[in-house]
Amino acid sequence: MANFSKSNVPQFSVDVYQNEYLPEGGREVNAIVTVTATGGGTVGSAVTAPHVYAPGESPSAAVAIMVDCSGSMDYPPTKMRNARDATAAAVDTLRDGVHFAVIGGTHVAKEVYPGGGRLAVADPTTREQAKQALRRLSAGGGTAIGTWLRLAERLLSSADVGIRHGIVLTDGRNEHESPEDLKAALDLCAGRFTCDARGVGTDWEVKEVTGIASALLGTADIVADPAGLAADFTQMMETAMGKEVADVALRLWTPVGTTVKFVKQVAPTVEELTGRRTEAGPRAGDYPTGSWGDESRDYHVCVEVPAANIGQEMLAARVSLVVPQPGEGAVQNLGSPGLVKAVWTDDMAASTSINPQVAHYTGQAELAQVIQQGLDLRKAGDFDGATAKLGRAVQLASVSGNADTAKLLAKVVDVVDATTGTVRLKAKVADADEMTLETRSTKTVRVKK
Repeated sequence: MANFSKSNVPQFSVDVYQNEYLPEGGREVNAIVTVTATGGGTVGSAVTAPHVYAPGESPSAAVAIMVDCSGSMDYPPTKMRNARDATAAAVDTLRDGVHFAVIGGTHVAKEVYPGGGRLAVADPTTREQAKQALRRLSAGGGTAIGTWLRLAERLLSSADVGIRHGIVLTDGRNEHESPEDLKAALDLCAGRFTCDARGVGTDWEVKEVTGIASALLGTADIVADPAGLAADFTQMMETAMGKEVADVALRLWTPVGTTVKFVKQVAPTVEELTGRRTEAGPRAGDYPTGSWGDESRDYHVCVEVPAANIGQEMLAARVSLVVPQPGEGAVQNLGSPGLVKAVWTDDMAASTSINPQVAHYTGQAELAQVIQQGLDLRKAGDFDGATAKLGRAVQLASVSGNADTAKLLAKVVDVVDATTGTVRLKAKVADADEMTLETRSTKTVRVKK
């Protein structure tokens, strides 16, 4: 492997925002950790662990596009046509040299292109061949998304590349396999490739689609009108082509006696990472963050430290970014670590002050939670409970300036007073509006730093 300078590697920075002061006996330490990757972003100057690329080259990548071809894709017939067009647009967005495959998904998974258990390499010829193959796609059969994911994993694993990514499009519920089968497929694929998931129309199950994206560290969204698929697929593929570093982990080291209460991504979406920890040596654990291009994300870290006396201080946690390297347990550190501190003081003003970033993202996490709870209660017929939860959501969206979520909430409730969270449930709500709110409930607005 060529040995290029580290200047070709996108630069990662870690910034910590917290109130480090605790009252006597205080134990809980909260911090917002902002991770930013810069210096890459433009295709052609990147590193993809463990491969390093010279300027002018591109990170190696493989993409599998999984298209729902179940019988319901024929109702209306324009849905299947739009899905074919969208996949063709995504294929056109592939840069030369990227390995790719198209999978047709029903109750079984079929290789649409190139076939033979292999991947094609994108160039003008293979892109045209793939688009010709797409014209033969027709609707018929059931839905078993786990089989699609398993085939994608086999195909993507056959390529010696740094970035592996999938796109799933479905219009229906996963009715032809058990939830356990889908979970087993997701467990198999987790850490092998990242995956975006899209639901088209309004007959699919939000928790299935968001669950796929969450497990595979991708994005989830609704495309209520199939006519919007091509634009959405193009944007998804452009984002995938901008990824430059794969398998990045947030490594959290804590001293003796300190307990990690939780680690969660809080921007651009809320994503719980606590249960995904893998041990990484004495008192250290890695939390997966997936693939990165030029971007910035925020994480909320909460640890519990041993109680101490006034005037004492300690390092509560050290946060760093690592990528795997060849060799058992070998990693490369990306940038300098961020330090989370604890200082005990008798200054009440200092110890009771809540850091603005921590307060903001605590509210954003609660916002995502109460939207989900409110919609679940509404479906269960508990309209009083739903009104209370969705009213709280309106209040939180208003306080934090989350205008996009506020607009979505206004399609489900009539807002009487946003400041107090006084709302009334709408008598009639379009399925697309409710599903859009549920699907996008975890999207957050960033705090101004």
